[in-house]
Amino acid sequence: MGLLRSYVSGEWHTAAEDGVPLHDATTGEEVARVSSAGVDFAGALEYGRRVGGPALRELTFHQRAALLKALASHLREHREELYALSAKTGSTLGDSKFDIDGGIGVLFSYASKGKRELPNATVYVEGSVEPLSKGGTFVAQHIATPLRGVAVQINAFNFPVWGPLEKFAPAFLAGVPSLVKPASQTAYLTARLVELIVESGILPEGSLQFVAGSVGDLLDHVTAQDLVSFTGSASTAQKLRAHPAIIRNAVRFNAEADSLNCSILGPDARPGTTEFDLYVKQLTSEMTVKAGQKCTAIRRAFVPAELLDDVAAAASARLAKVTVGNPTAEGVRMGALASLEQREEVRRSLKALLDAGSIVFGDPEKVDVVDADAERGAFLSPVLLKADPERSEPHEVEAFGPVSTLLPYTSTEQVIELAARGGGSLAGSIVSADKEFVREVVLGAAAYHGRLLVLDADDAKESTGHGSPMPQLVHGGPGRAGGGEEMGGIRGVLHHMQRTAVQGSPAVLTAVTGRWVAGAPRTESDVHPFRKSLAELRIGDSVVAGPRTVLQSDVDHFAEFTGDTFYAHTDPAAAAANPLFGGIVAHGYLVVSFAAGLFVSPEPGPVLANYGLENLRFLTPVKVDDALTVTLTAKQITPRIDQEYGEVRWDADVTNQDGDSVAKYDVLTLVSKEQP
Repeated sequence: MGLLRSYVSGEWHTAAEDGVPLHDATTGEEVARVSSAGVDFAGALEYGRRVGGPALRELTFHQRAALLKALASHLREHREELYALSAKTGSTLGDSKFDIDGGIGVLFSYASKGKRELPNATVYVEGSVEPLSKGGTFVAQHIATPLRGVAVQINAFNFPVWGPLEKFAPAFLAGVPSLVKPASQTAYLTARLVELIVESGILPEGSLQFVAGSVGDLLDHVTAQDLVSFTGSASTAQKLRAHPAIIRNAVRFNAEADSLNCSILGPDARPGTTEFDLYVKQLTSEMTVKAGQKCTAIRRAFVPAELLDDVAAAASARLAKVTVGNPTAEGVRMGALASLEQREEVRRSLKALLDAGSIVFGDPEKVDVVDADAERGAFLSPVLLKADPERSEPHEVEAFGPVSTLLPYTSTEQVIELAARGGGSLAGSIVSADKEFVREVVLGAAAYHGRLLVLDADDAKESTGHGSPMPQLVHGGPGRAGGGEEMGGIRGVLHHMQRTAVQGSPAVLTAVTGRWVAGAPRTESDVHPFRKSLAELRIGDSVVAGPRTVLQSDVDHFAEFTGDTFYAHTDPAAAAANPLFGGIVAHGYLVVSFAAGLFVSPEPGPVLANYGLENLRFLTPVKVDDALTVTLTAKQITPRIDQEYGEVRWDADVTNQDGDSVAKYDVLTLVSKEQP
């Protein structure tokens, strides 16, 4: 591959020096060289702010989501090429799919969430309108808008595809450009990923930049509008967090650091139970997938003291079946670590752990390998330890490889305390069918974990497992784990946006948010709003219909027809004794039905369907002989970019003859973009 190129300021950049060699984890052969010499980091950040940011902010959330989906589909067509290159990192095909398919899956997930959960607009409206005055002329609304900087994303070596994509997707959906800097050991795979993205021409110019090599003086140039997201060691995270520019400008800094994740076996999970087998299988899988080089891997395996020998024997039997070697060779289940340097780092950590315990399975200095040289390649045997849980080493030292430590416990209280001694973790799991035990552990350990998996016979078949971060869920953890959160669905998008409270009149908030706010002007005309296509309809278009008088015969008929004979509608004496009603009242759903009959325009037209009601509240009891009027106002208009129709949210306000609101709710309809 030669010297890896950076992609900055809209151009490919090749360093004017030989660079640092990168080696195949299996053979030791040189794969590529890497250097960022000559990159203008200040210029790259400015280019992202000046070119990438405006291009993204012109697009709506739905348009950005559509581009993410197109990009995911494009990358899926190139998986085989990425798999082949991934093998050079020491990854088996299964490991490669975990990384590559997982990263592409994140793009698909955010594309879907963007379409379903975000508006087809450039402003995100958060929460309800806040009334600030008695008369309703002064109100407030929280909104979120994209930060005007660049999301600097510094990634770890273990997931060269998934790592960049899981940071890029929420930033892009938020409307913020990214600058990706991968760890050097596996940067050649990320480099090819970025080449495929750039070659596709799918993304707006400036929305993605890539640096191969060191970060140089990059962080010297970050501003208050930029973000920095880091995945790697806790020590490096501390150094970056303390960078003068990050402190001075209060730059949003997100860290996902190394983590002494735990898995807890419940006392009920005896040998022969489904949960016992699940625990052992998950433990050995987490040790060997990606050769244990996962920030979420199980490092501390807590088991009831009386089951320690049983778990050790069962796990050893499974590990003995794991074939180590060339990841492309048939039958190999675990490949090499990412580099010889990484192997030596794991061996150093193992020596520290052995001060507190002993080896149950494996030999850190020797391993039989298939179709490879055990010394030229960064191979290491899976190593299972057992140790005294009261010693500090298992709770402080992480061997970032195929290593885990069995730790016995004697009570629920003790295992909760031991789990907390990790200082904060990305992920933990509890394997038990005892719901009371699970509840106690979850509530006791949750404050120390970003994610907790409860595994039992009920969810095992569909569970994604202990070590699999999901784009819908937060990925991060407190304390040692970095104190950050990544992904988390829309939470990850909002991390890249500024929340602002906007105060003003209802008319001002309507103009700012693109959503009608109660108290803002309505527009009534001779044309019923249901006769207008999406292209013709405007926010604030309204119809007032009624009144219709509620008769005793209406209430009686509705009760008989629906079977809703609740006493407040059918028993005068009991209804009169009810302190809320003081007499017969109309059914709430009769009120809603009458309102629909009043505001509907029945002839065929642009309105295709009514697909729901939301936020329904009954505010004032409706008595017999009350006269109902309904005001329906176009509140929010959301065109679907891939359909010939869109969604319209209508504000419905049903009032009585005194002008009191008896019911308020949102009506949801699908409306054609053009007249049929």
